[in-house]
Amino acid sequence: MAVAYYELGSGPIALCIHGFPDTPHTWRHLMPRLADAGFRVVAPYLRGYNADLPPDGGYQVGALVSDAIALHEALGGDGDAVIIGSDMGALATYGAIDLAPERWRRAVTMAAAPHGVLADAFLDYDMIRRIYYIFMLQTDTADVILERDPFGWLESIWNYFSAGYDATADIDYLRATLAKKENLWAATRGIFKARLNPAYHLPKYAREQAAGDGPFQVPIRYLHGTEDGVFPARLAKAADGALGGQSEVVFLDGVGHFLHLEAPEVVNDLVVDWISRGSA
Repeated sequence: MAVAYYELGSGPIALCIHGFPDTPHTWRHLMPRLADAGFRVVAPYLRGYNADLPPDGGYQVGALVSDAIALHEALGGDGDAVIIGSDMGALATYGAIDLAPERWRRAVTMAAAPHGVLADAFLDYDMIRRIYYIFMLQTDTADVILERDPFGWLESIWNYFSAGYDATADIDYLRATLAKKENLWAATRGIFKARLNPAYHLPKYAREQAAGDGPFQVPIRYLHGTEDGVFPARLAKAADGALGGQSEVVFLDGVGHFLHLEAPEVVNDLVVDWISRGSA
């Protein structure tokens, strides 16, 4: 499958995977810092977000894990590569470092804890209320919303996730990325139906789908905003026990879900500091 991506710099690969509802432009503050730190930064589009749709129609997390590993392979990556993921990209990151730890030296994840922690969080009423959109995207109501005012709805999601952040530029990127109806449907209905319903899982991604619970061999720095509108900080604290002994959790006060956009300088420092440790 062809994967579209942005690239900057040279050196060991730093793969940056975006989340929902987002685009690779989310890394516009981080990419120059990573390049200056001596990395070849690659920021791909998630499946369905750009150009042709995946030929196999797979949108489950396991497919995103497979894409991350395949992209590392195609780019000629080695064990000095690092991987950074936010939201859905964090889930892809957990699977990639779990299934192929030899490919990655270090990882940074943001705004989404490993699968096991999220599964437990789904039993919390406050969490269920916050992720109403996932359940809505399983229903015919989603079709009505996506037909009438898709980007108005997506903008409300941004406002909900990161209250107070001006997402105007990000929504413009999203409009361009999901301009075609088939891409809009893939990035919403496709990915989130596969998120909750195993009937939409392809057997060929079974190994990738099963990966990502932790603990992990690859050291992870997990970043989480205390004002995250999706995943409350009190539940995210459980990530500390799921990551592994070489990893750590860092909370950013007063920051929401898109913490790398809300507090770019702080996040940039935390990412570069972590992934530069132990480099060749």
